[in-house]
Amino acid sequence: MTLRLLAVHAHPDDESSKGAGSYAYYRSLGVDVMVVSCTGGERGDVQNEGLAERAMAERDMAGLRRLEMARAQAVLGIEHRWLGYFDSGLPENGESVPANSFSVIPLEYSAAPLVKIVREFRPQVLVTYDENGGYPHPDHIRTHEISMFAFEAAADASRYEGLGAPWQISKIYYDRMFNPQRLGSMHDELLASEPDSPLLARLREFRERFADRALPEATTNVNVGEFFEHRDEALRSHASQVPPDSPFFFWPNDLQRKAWPYEDFQLALSLVESELPESDLFAGIIDQDAGAQPASTAQEDRS
Repeated sequence: MTLRLLAVHAHPDDESSKGAGSYAYYRSLGVDVMVVSCTGGERGDVQNEGLAERAMAERDMAGLRRLEMARAQAVLGIEHRWLGYFDSGLPENGESVPANSFSVIPLEYSAAPLVKIVREFRPQVLVTYDENGGYPHPDHIRTHEISMFAFEAAADASRYEGLGAPWQISKIYYDRMFNPQRLGSMHDELLASEPDSPLLARLREFRERFADRALPEATTNVNVGEFFEHRDEALRSHASQVPPDSPFFFWPNDLQRKAWPYEDFQLALSLVESELPESDLFAGIIDQDAGAQPASTAQEDRS
């Protein structure tokens, strides 16, 4: 049995800031990994004042973001699909999102291409956002909704006939990359090893910023420290959105590998049994072709 992971994200660059290390790690084990970008990110502003492709960004932001996504895809070695919807943007208070943008298209229509992808790709694991989208961007919230809708619809033979044979995903995870445990561990490691480091003030600032967020604790910590450079290179591929001095690059990778070499997920739904906490997104998934062999063992045998 081929192991497959499907990650559904709102915009190009989300895949690189939320799980890229894990995608590269699982690819190194022979797992098929596909990222779906629900929108083209057309309404994103340029976040990098030194962007070399500034002229293209001003002329054709959609085209530039496709080029950036292709670069990130090559870094991570993953498959990629565009769902094809228009970026809703992040409206000001009281402002409505543009007509026909991703977040306002009825789910029974917008989910159809994702159902088709699920049935064709046949993943055991799906990674997406929680019901709040990770943060309250309308496209992130809609990404959660479309992922959960497609999870049910893809397995139902009576729905979306003509879009392929039904397929049942076994596990759904929510991204929990930004969590207090990670920040606290990095703070404690840095305090012990470099008590005069100027990064301590930044870490305290970030801990305070996240202190009020009542996020569920991660259930699954995947050790991907070896792939932090892949994550960073994928992030830098999205140069219009991720400047060189982005907060993503504040913390040295060697510090992160010592303090918290993980990417973190919350098991949201599972049709298989696994013991929590987990260290593998495929925990509990059985390779029947290998004589009821656990997926994690099958991965070790291939590597």
